[in-house]
Order: sequence, then structure tokens, then C-alpha cells
Amino acid sequence: MLNRPMRQAAALLALFLLTACTGQTNAGQPQATTVSAMPTSVQPQSSSLLAQTQPAVMESSPAARSLPTPTTQETAPAIACTRPMPFTDALTEGPYFKAGSPERASLLEPGMNGQKLVLSGHVLTQDCQPVAHALLDFWQADASGQYDNSGYTLRGHQYTDAQGHYQLETIIPGLYPGRTEHIHLKVQAPNGPILTTQLFFPGVTSNDQDSIYDPKMLITVQDTQDGELGAFNFVVSAP
Repeated sequence: MLNRPMRQAAALLALFLLTACTGQTNAGQPQATTVSAMPTSVQPQSSSLLAQTQPAVMESSPAARSLPTPTTQETAPAIACTRPMPFTDALTEGPYFKAGSPERASLLEPGMNGQKLVLSGHVLTQDCQPVAHALLDFWQADASGQYDNSGYTLRGHQYTDAQGHYQLETIIPGLYPGRTEHIHLKVQAPNGPILTTQLFFPGVTSNDQDSIYDPKMLITVQDTQDGELGAFNFVVSAP
């Protein structure tokens, strides 16, 4: 028969074995709490990283946020146009057209003689709508009235932008026998017919002696310190 101290020791041993098997010890409870709390401790850290990253990204481009979305009127000024607009006059191609000109908006080359001309305008439909990606193919004589028929000097093509706008850098062409100052070109809306025509300059005395001259094809010209600024809008047929 066990004495009292031995009975107490046996009871303690039994209690220890029972709690070890069920896992209900005081030491086990903090361990379970720590595991379940790990996502909670990680989440605040993740949130703080997002809070630090997002403002940095937003502050890196404040100008982009403050700029308004450009409108057609802001990008290209409104064009004075009365519907329906008459089609631009067609004129003879002449003998010096050459296919395959390079795509470029400037025909100027180093050492080229002549007075600089910047010609710009729009390609429109009869109902005053801009024609995007319209083809304009230019060719002309140099300042002495000579065409480059072996290469592509003063020859080039370009396409209008989304507002139907074009701009060409070139020189004012020279005179040659039988002709006044003029620039040849072809204009074509995407999948539309090709318009072949010529542009002329106001105030040139030989205009009236040129049998091809058409006053409707006069460009408007403004003198500047850097050369001449010219403007002309084309009205073409578009599918």
C-alpha cells in the first residue's frame, strides 16, 4: 500500500501523462496563438509597403494627371469650311513626275539654293471632314528651274496626321521657259481616287502667261525672317 507522498507523486505523474496526450498544456496555447496570429502580423507589413509604393508612383507623374485630355480643337485649330466644299481643281501631271519618291516632310538639302518655303494645310472631304493618312506626293524644279530626273532632289511624299494636316519644307521653285512658278503634287485619300494638280504663287508676273495657271490653286503666302509661309487646303473625294 502506497503512503501519502507516494500517492501524491503517482497522481502528479498521471496528470502529466494525460495533459501531454491531449495537448492541453499552457505551453501549447501560446504556440497555437502565435501560428494563427502570423498572417495578422504579416498583413500590416504588406499594407505599409503598398502605402509607401502607391504614393511614390502617383507623385512621379503629377503633370500627367493635371494635363487635360487634348481635344481636336486644341490639337488642330478649326478650319473655316462651308459645306459642300468644291473639289480641288485637277491640273496636268506634266512630263517630270517620277514614282518612288522617299517619304519625308522636308525637301531641303545642305547647300541647296533658293528661298525657303514652309507649306502647310489640310486635306478635307466636301463635308469639311479631315482626311487622316492621306497621301501627298510633291515634286518641283529647283531655284534655277531644273528638275532632278535621275534622282529624287526636291521630290518626296508624306501622309496627313489624324487631323488631316500636312506640312512641307521646300524652296520656291525657279522659272523655266513657258511656265510660271509652281509645285506639282498628287493627293489621295486612303482607297480614294488620285488628284493630280499644281500649286501657284501670288504676285508672279508670269502667272497670266502660263496656259496651265489656275487662280484657284494660288497658295496664300506670308513673308517671315526665315522665308515664306504658305498655306493651302485640298478637298478630295474619299470613299
